[in-house]
Amino acid sequence: MDLLQHHCIAARANRLANRRLHEAVGRLPAQAFHAPRTGFFPSLSGTLNHILAVDGYYLDALEGIAGMAERFDAFEPAGTLAELAARQRASDERLMRLCDRLAAAGGDPPVAMDRGGGTVQHDRAGHVLAHLFMHQTHHRGQAHAMLCGTEATPPQLDEFLMPSDAPLRAADMRALGWSEAAVYGG
Repeated sequence: MDLLQHHCIAARANRLANRRLHEAVGRLPAQAFHAPRTGFFPSLSGTLNHILAVDGYYLDALEGIAGMAERFDAFEPAGTLAELAARQRASDERLMRLCDRLAAAGGDPPVAMDRGGGTVQHDRAGHVLAHLFMHQTHHRGQAHAMLCGTEATPPQLDEFLMPSDAPLRAADMRALGWSEAAVYGG
C-alpha cells in the first residue's frame, strides 16, 4: 500500500470513527454535550468543535483557500450535537474527496499554511494529512475518555485501517454505503 492509498483509507477511518463517536454522544441527555468534563477542551462540545475547526483549517490549507487563518478565527462552534454531527460529516466527506483527488493525481503538492501574523508555514500535503489524522485521533481519544465518565458506552474507534477487521465494521460500512472492495481494492 502506498501513502496516497493509506490517506484515502485513513480519511474513511476518520469518517467511521466520528460517526461512531457522535452516535455514542447522542445516547446521552442533550445537556451532557456541554457538561464540564476533564480534558484539554473541558466538554464534549468543546472537544468535538475543536476537531471540526482544525479540520476546516487544514482542509482550507490543502485546497489552497485564501483567508484560511481568518476563516479559522471566525469559526462558530456548533451548539448542538445534531448540528456538529452534520457539519463534521460534511467536513469528513470533503477530506475523503481531497484524498481521492490527491491519490488520482499521484501527487504530494506543497501546502502553504497561513499561521496569522504574516507567518506562512510550508509542508507537503502528505505531511499535513498525517498531522491532521493524528490530531483527529488524539482529540477523539479525549472525547472517548470523557464518555467513560457517563452512562454511554464509549465506542470502538480503531477498527478500520486493517482489511482483516472487516467483520467488526460491517454494519458501519453498510450504513455509510461503502464496500470493502471500494475502500481496499479487489
